[in-house]
Amino acid sequence: MDDVTGLSSLVVIDPKRRGVTKVVRPAVKLMDATGEEVKIPGTDHAVAVGFPFGALIQVRDGQEVGPGEVLARVPVEGQKTRDITGGLPRVAELFEARTPKDKGLLAEMTGTVSFGKETKGKIRLQITDPEGGVWEDLVPKEKNIIVHEGQVVNKGESVVDGPADPQDILRLLGIEELARYIVDEVQDVYRLQGVKINDKHIEVIVRQMLRRVVIDNVGESNYIRGEQVERSELYNTNDALRAAGKIPAVYSNVLLGITKASLSTDSFISAASFQETTRVLTEAAIMGKRDELRGLKENVIVGRLIPAGSGMAYHDARKIKEKLEAEDRRAIAEADALGLTIGDDDQEEVPATDDAPRDTSAE
Repeated sequence: MDDVTGLSSLVVIDPKRRGVTKVVRPAVKLMDATGEEVKIPGTDHAVAVGFPFGALIQVRDGQEVGPGEVLARVPVEGQKTRDITGGLPRVAELFEARTPKDKGLLAEMTGTVSFGKETKGKIRLQITDPEGGVWEDLVPKEKNIIVHEGQVVNKGESVVDGPADPQDILRLLGIEELARYIVDEVQDVYRLQGVKINDKHIEVIVRQMLRRVVIDNVGESNYIRGEQVERSELYNTNDALRAAGKIPAVYSNVLLGITKASLSTDSFISAASFQETTRVLTEAAIMGKRDELRGLKENVIVGRLIPAGSGMAYHDARKIKEKLEAEDRRAIAEADALGLTIGDDDQEEVPATDDAPRDTSAE
């Protein structure tokens, strides 16, 4: 009952407040003019529309409804904070690749939805693919299942309401869908405050989060199963193996949060400047690492021009100069070695002669 208007309405209350009826899922079934349940076209499953927590039910029992008529309304909660700090935890959650609270569920395969026997207050959600394979999961009854019996869903499609886990999107839909999801979610936070950010800035961060892969099958490479390596390095290694007629390594994609991605970089100078400085430098010293200074941060730290823009031309010229100097040193060393060899061959033994003075004192 509304205290202001005096009007009453049906509202789906929180399952935790339902007591013994908390396992009941509010739903509406449609009946035709003959009193028979309306079936989903092409199936024997009856149409049952479930309602999420907080929904305002607009219809009453026995009311006649038509196509497109509103059965219930789901109110959108007012924003708790109106400044940008209200959305920053969501941005941090995305960039740190954390599993969201009360996450939704994605379909593990393409197929038809069905519901099995309920156990321990949970609904058995099943998906059957065209080949007969079955995937199932137990969903708590208080969760809002947004699919119905007999519905055909695609792999990676949401079947339980809630924010998607980025790791699930990467595993089921791949890198491109994950990158698009993160960019869209971050942009939603900033657009809400009227802040315009070009997608390329977010895409650069996502690229760094996805730059490492995990080795699943080593093939004929020197990697170890389960090892994390740079994506570009693995591509170069696999290209070299294919060119030599060998078996390349097989990998799977991995999503790292920005903190972990920064600490897992090949440059120990860059990693040490971020977090865990003592651990990073100690590990680099023990392993005898060599920093090639390929990135921007490590070049700034040591006071060199960054390898970008005009600095790129400087570094290219420096590399050419170092290469020529190395070739000159190698040529001089080879010439010196050849000269020593020739000098050793020209030396001959001098035979003894009779011109040496004789001792004639005894004569």
